[in-house]
Amino acid sequence: MTEASTLSIKRSIAVKAVVTPSWKEDAEKEISNAISTTDEQLAQLEKEGQQVINDMRNQTANPLDPRVQEQVAQIQQQVGVKRAELEEQKRNLLLQQSQVRELEMEQIVEQGQMESFCDLKVGDNLVEKMQVSILVRDGVVEAIEGNE
Repeated sequence: MTEASTLSIKRSIAVKAVVTPSWKEDAEKEISNAISTTDEQLAQLEKEGQQVINDMRNQTANPLDPRVQEQVAQIQQQVGVKRAELEEQKRNLLLQQSQVRELEMEQIVEQGQMESFCDLKVGDNLVEKMQVSILVRDGVVEAIEGNE
């Protein structure tokens, strides 16, 4: 490689948002919808789990057979594991919801990541090239920080 050559690299860009009434409303709505979806998934899980157990018991001559009881216990365990995952997901969403409600207007928050490409050449500062972020206010780019 000669000194004049360049290399195109992929980098992550932090997307930051300015908290505005509109941003806050959208974030709360998105989290509320996710909580509702999680509640629906929990209800569906319980319903389907009970249905499988009832079907299993109805299809056997002896519902008290140890093999049937073992299968029922396995299904109940699987449902319990999935229920715990969904409940943890809901707890995290409720925490996010309370954090969003506590945000002050004009505060800057991390909103996510994007990827972009940049050219790298000998003598460039790799750390500086990688530290790029975009500041957005209500969907409009307000600033690109660290871009050379």
